[in-house]
Amino acid sequence: MDSGYNPWNGKVGSVRQIGGIETSVLDNGPGRGVRVAWIDTGAGLRYQVVLDRGMDISAAFFRSQSLAWLSQVGITAPSPFSDKGLDWLRTFGGGLLTTCGLSHVGGPEEDEQGHRGLHGRISNNPAEIIEIKQPDILGGDLNMQLTGIIRESSVFGPHLVLKRTITGILGQPYLKITDEVINESNVEVPHMLLYHVNFGWPLVDEGSRIVWKGSWKSRDGDAQNRIFNPKNDFKTCPPPLEDHAGFGEDVAFIDPEVESDNRCRAGIYNSSLGFALRMTFDKRQLPSLVNWQHWGKNEYVTALEPGTHPPIGQAKAREDGSLIMLKPGEKRTYDLMLDVLTDSKGLKSFTNTK
Repeated sequence: MDSGYNPWNGKVGSVRQIGGIETSVLDNGPGRGVRVAWIDTGAGLRYQVVLDRGMDISAAFFRSQSLAWLSQVGITAPSPFSDKGLDWLRTFGGGLLTTCGLSHVGGPEEDEQGHRGLHGRISNNPAEIIEIKQPDILGGDLNMQLTGIIRESSVFGPHLVLKRTITGILGQPYLKITDEVINESNVEVPHMLLYHVNFGWPLVDEGSRIVWKGSWKSRDGDAQNRIFNPKNDFKTCPPPLEDHAGFGEDVAFIDPEVESDNRCRAGIYNSSLGFALRMTFDKRQLPSLVNWQHWGKNEYVTALEPGTHPPIGQAKAREDGSLIMLKPGEKRTYDLMLDVLTDSKGLKSFTNTK
């Protein structure tokens, strides 16, 4: 609740002149019929929530600058049976956020527990929207909220429910995602979750800084990895790379460093644009961080991915003892915040520069 002074006081009668939440349905292309919600913070940050794709976030902008990487696939209708092999890539629109899980994060695999496709099923399931709260500029309540329920469920199989709430305050350039994952099965079920946060041009450009702190290793374990090796400046974005064409990519698994407030922070800083997009998460909830770098021509992207696990897959997590098993009725809560920094003090603190 905020009843204090705001620059629009006495000058605006409709919140839509400033921001708020607007829902619509796409009417053309592979996303025809897909429900979306545009959320405008009224402070330069606006973003598109794809309600029929797990309430993930597609396009996002600060002022006129795009923040997210959008793949050539684009927004597609939910495909709940795209859960075998690499089928997930056929519906991967990129976007500021694609959620991976809820029971498997990693490559395709098959064992006595069943088969699991790349990165799980949750992003291909539509949400049941249960609340849309608009800011009330005349009443002084500037909070906005979008809440939905997404199910990963099967008869005789696991019943995992994701309750996602996206919140913000009119006039402030940030968004917060609060996820509750509940096991509604009558048996224990495995649980893995990863937030695939994808940054693109012009936020990501030659010379942009990738910001994170912590110890790391390359996914392939090669100390001479072409990107992630101690001799390379892998936190400065390069130009497009020929050897990242097609499936070319490099990945670091990071043990993120906790700051004085018990939170971890990571993101992208573009000094030419004069702002950074910062991500904040709780290591007690999300102990892992991944940096994916894929600098292919016309597929120029880097992602920072906090999660319960790195993308090692359910089988490996079961083998090493890290797989989360949720008991019937058990719930886990996760918080992820993204905000835009423009002030010099905040930027210096975030990027650890003088």
